Amino acid sequence: MNKEKNDRGFSLAWVIGIVVVTSIISAITAGVIVYNNNRLSYNMTYGDLSNDEELNEFLTVYANILSDYYEDVDTGELLDKAIAGMMDYLGDDYSTYLDDETTAELFESLSGEYKGIGVSINNSDKSIVEVYKDTPASKAGIEAGDIIVGFNNTDVTNMSATKVVEMIKNSTGNFTLQLKRGEQTLTVTLKNETLLAPNTDYYLIENTSTGYLYMETFSNTLAIQVTSALEEMEKNGMTSLIIDLRDNTGGYLTSASDVASIFLEKGKRIYSLEYQNEVNHYSDETREHKEYDIVVLINENTASAAEILAAALKESYGATIVGETSFGKGKVQQTMQLDDGSMVKYTSAYWLTPSGTCVDEIGINPDYYVANEQITDENGTITGINDLQLQKAIEILNGITN
Repeated sequence: MNKEKNDRGFSLAWVIGIVVVTSIISAITAGVIVYNNNRLSYNMTYGDLSNDEELNEFLTVYANILSDYYEDVDTGELLDKAIAGMMDYLGDDYSTYLDDETTAELFESLSGEYKGIGVSINNSDKSIVEVYKDTPASKAGIEAGDIIVGFNNTDVTNMSATKVVEMIKNSTGNFTLQLKRGEQTLTVTLKNETLLAPNTDYYLIENTSTGYLYMETFSNTLAIQVTSALEEMEKNGMTSLIIDLRDNTGGYLTSASDVASIFLEKGKRIYSLEYQNEVNHYSDETREHKEYDIVVLINENTASAAEILAAALKESYGATIVGETSFGKGKVQQTMQLDDGSMVKYTSAYWLTPSGTCVDEIGINPDYYVANEQITDENGTITGINDLQLQKAIEILNGITN
């Protein structure tokens, strides 16, 4: 009697196991095919998987747990743990399992877009730190220094900045903000729009024709923002450029390639990918390019996609590197999102500089090694930074370096 019950349970569990695990394998295979079509020729079929004894053993264990474990089992959680275990086994800091919340945060940060009114807000007093150009906030006349004291005529002075931002972000139609500006209280009407997340800062350095361009992260919209910044500075007479990649920890490989293509001549190599002793090269395919002198600033936190851009500009454009040795992340990760919103991220290749150098755990050495100086008060408290790296870059482009 018990044997008959177990046999029936085992059969049902086996079917469930096959369906669930096959779904996962399908997702993994689909992700690899998309990637392989671009880069690799790695052959694995469903027949290969069905003949894999280790995989069948895993399915047997999975089926028996569903059938015979003494308590109810959350199959989704069980498989999440199994996937996390596979990532942990790889022993690679960059190969990991991300839950749905972390995955959503990562995608949002790299999407290059956000829903909002176009301001940054001080967390302590809810004052407006910055108003971005061509946004609902700038069009409504909001100014830096204004303090948010009300939302839809409701007093928010005792609410946290996080709560107020959440209220603004979740608004689907018109809403009002009450702002304190000096002795005045103003009311403005706004509506959220989809905006480009600001990933650049740029300006012409005073009394020079040298432009300064800071890139924060390699998001989906970075190339658009870089193009816009360059066009504006070029119209104002820019003849040389400083690109600041300090503390830029990377982002999308495609974004780094797109930005590099703005500067490089067609046919110049951007990077190569090495997988199991096979190397594939990627070069600029666009007609657009620049010809002015460029200095790139890097430091120990410049990593991944930022290092790819720095190396491409140095070796394929002739840019000069100033600062400190970069982080040295020479691996590329492939991502695959699962049906429950979680994601696995795993290393799929080494990237190489245009000259074929792997910088993993080595970093990029600057042409001019310069460390910044900390400014301290009489108590030893750090009050600022003397940016010697930027000063050196300006000197180089002004042609007054030794």
